[in-house]
Amino acid sequence: MECLDTIADYGLRSIGVGQRLLPKSDFTLCQQITLIGSGLLWNIYFGILALGLGFFFATALAVGKAAQSPMIRKPCEWFIFVFRGSPLFIQFFLAYEAFVILPKEGIEIFGITAETRWLTKAWAGALVVLFLNTSAYSAEIFYGALRSVPKGDLEAADAYGLSGWRRFRRIVWPTMLRLAWPSYTNEAIFLFHATTLVFFSGFPAWQQKGDALYYASYFADKTFNPFVPYPIVAIYFILLTLVVIGIFATINRRLNKHLPGQARRIKYRPQVIR
Repeated sequence: MECLDTIADYGLRSIGVGQRLLPKSDFTLCQQITLIGSGLLWNIYFGILALGLGFFFATALAVGKAAQSPMIRKPCEWFIFVFRGSPLFIQFFLAYEAFVILPKEGIEIFGITAETRWLTKAWAGALVVLFLNTSAYSAEIFYGALRSVPKGDLEAADAYGLSGWRRFRRIVWPTMLRLAWPSYTNEAIFLFHATTLVFFSGFPAWQQKGDALYYASYFADKTFNPFVPYPIVAIYFILLTLVVIGIFATINRRLNKHLPGQARRIKYRPQVIR
């Protein structure tokens, strides 16, 4: 019953629901598991939104990098190079310092005032950085897949009279996704792991509403024993990685359902004799 009370008090603390004060002493294993799991909600938030929004921007960047016009190609190339070439931690730091100096009342663009006061908060500012970072890495993956689209597919599209947007939507884009999906799955996993850097960069944890690693660090500092909270974080992220792999594997089967052998279910056959 005591552990159930702890879950009720701290299960959603990272998003402002439940107890506001953190435990100060006599830490139990249930408290550590609950609070670290609560903080994982922020990691999931950052990962899902950055990945979802970055997917479309990365596609546009990949197409732009493959464009013949240097006016389109060069900005895309430099954007990808800068965000892939600089450390993510430095990007967090520089972005926070840049957001701090923006006027809090907003910036007027073409007669419209754009809000800037939320950019110093992790939920908005850090999300922007993760979005731009994963867009750059994903764009390079998609660009490589775009260059690997078989010429036979393009010639077949031309033979059927497909051109422009129709050819891209029905032939080029699906083939690009099929080729890039295994590598893109790795990028998704790395992105979720990278979310642990948010509250260790310039973005502060407002009212101690941090992510999983934030709470693990809190318990490690208070107990002087890092061998309990940090393995808990590792286990949570291993489980999260399994979920990501399962979702992306399902999408991969959908993308390749037309290929022979994709419809067959995998059967477990233990190898007793080698």
